[in-house]
Amino acid sequence: MVKNPLRSHIPDQIFDFLVRNNLLSEKGVRDFKIKQEFKALKSQHPTRQALEILQSEYPYLQYETIRKIIYKKIKLNSPEYFYLF
Repeated sequence: MVKNPLRSHIPDQIFDFLVRNNLLSEKGVRDFKIKQEFKALKSQHPTRQALEILQSEYPYLQYETIRKIIYKKIKLNSPEYFYLF
């Protein structure tokens, strides 16, 4: 089973249930992790350097893609957040 990167927000049992039933977006979890890592890096490095560090951790993503992930605004009323129902 996949390690729970959302442990601070949801318990392992719920995460496992969501993964088993294909109710969790891998891309969404990855983007969440990138945003959290950026916040941590930003406290120790300038923005550009923090982005470069993330790019080295996620070499399959372009610099601009990582930047878009970090600065993307979340629309809570968007239908994509209600696909579980």
